[in-house]
Amino acid sequence: MDFEIDSGWKLHPVGGDTGQAYMGTRAEEKLFLKRNSSPFLAALSVEGITPRLMWTKRIGNGDVLTAQEWLNGRALTKTEMSSPQVAKLISRIHNSATLRRMLARVGGEIVTPDQLIQKYEDNLPLDLYNHPLLSRIIKKLKAEVDLMNIVETKVCHGDIYRKNWLLSDENRLYLVDWDSAMLCDPAMDLSMLLCQYVPKDNWIDWLVHYDTELTEELKTRIMWYALMNYLIQTKKHHSETRFHEMNKDIIMLQTLYQGQNYFF
Repeated sequence: MDFEIDSGWKLHPVGGDTGQAYMGTRAEEKLFLKRNSSPFLAALSVEGITPRLMWTKRIGNGDVLTAQEWLNGRALTKTEMSSPQVAKLISRIHNSATLRRMLARVGGEIVTPDQLIQKYEDNLPLDLYNHPLLSRIIKKLKAEVDLMNIVETKVCHGDIYRKNWLLSDENRLYLVDWDSAMLCDPAMDLSMLLCQYVPKDNWIDWLVHYDTELTEELKTRIMWYALMNYLIQTKKHHSETRFHEMNKDIIMLQTLYQGQNYFF
């Protein structure tokens, strides 16, 4: 790539779906380099949500390159995702007026329940459209959509997967990969995290660390977004012909839909 020659950086690809992230080395320096990161990264760095942003520059092909401090550490385990440390950091993100203002300033998208339904239904493959369970679920979500429009939007990460959490060797916790950041009902993030990683018997205690309580209204929103997220993920895996993953999504949808009273 052009900037290797221009600046002397040597690039070593690191994990990620986009192929845009690298460990950059030059002499004794080591940085995390990424092309075309969200402009929201600067605000996240200042707040200590992500590793420190060192510099940003536009390179020869027009891409924007960001450099963050390289931190030795690891992703969280599934068990660690239910920790108070995770709950407190998510709460700080969701309740930060500064982050909300900054995301809006850089053009952060407001994502509404109606838009999520539209995202699922646009160009929906016929076999998913005719699937009895998926049809019942989307009908239910449409009937409840007005109830979902009553909450102030907050900064949401949008991809609360355990590998997007970095625990440094100094025991500092960071949330990385903010390319899906949005202004949305915080139940969007909570549904992903709780349904995947936190045993239902621990939800009440986990939400105490998040600084809220598990009301009936919050239960309803979490379930709505859980079903919506799994529908969208089912469609995504279908389009990628990842049918094994798609079938796992459908099993989870069935578990949530048929057992939602027991689930709570």
